[in-house]
Amino acid sequence: MIELALRVLCSLTAVFVLLWALARLARRGVGSRGAGVLTVLARQQLSRGASVAVIKVADRALVLGVSDAGVSLLADADAHLFEAPPQDVSPSPLAGSLFSRDAWRFLR
Repeated sequence: MIELALRVLCSLTAVFVLLWALARLARRGVGSRGAGVLTVLARQQLSRGASVAVIKVADRALVLGVSDAGVSLLADADAHLFEAPPQDVSPSPLAGSLFSRDAWRFLR
């Protein structure tokens, strides 16, 4: 009886681990992010059916209007204009410990 319970427990554990891994893979996507030449720099929702997006293509930044009717080019600029300036980030007092935010980043 105990042998059967252990067998069922091990099987259920294996199934749950497999489902968890598949869910993470589906959430993350199969391909690698940022590998392409097209990157969404920013997106701002204006209404339920309209938004503005800044798309980086190679070294150009395209400001696009996106609505239910379609996509239209609003502006074309250099991509470096939309890059955020480097921020002065001081190290966290928890850096390097198990309580650090970076220590568990692989789980996201």
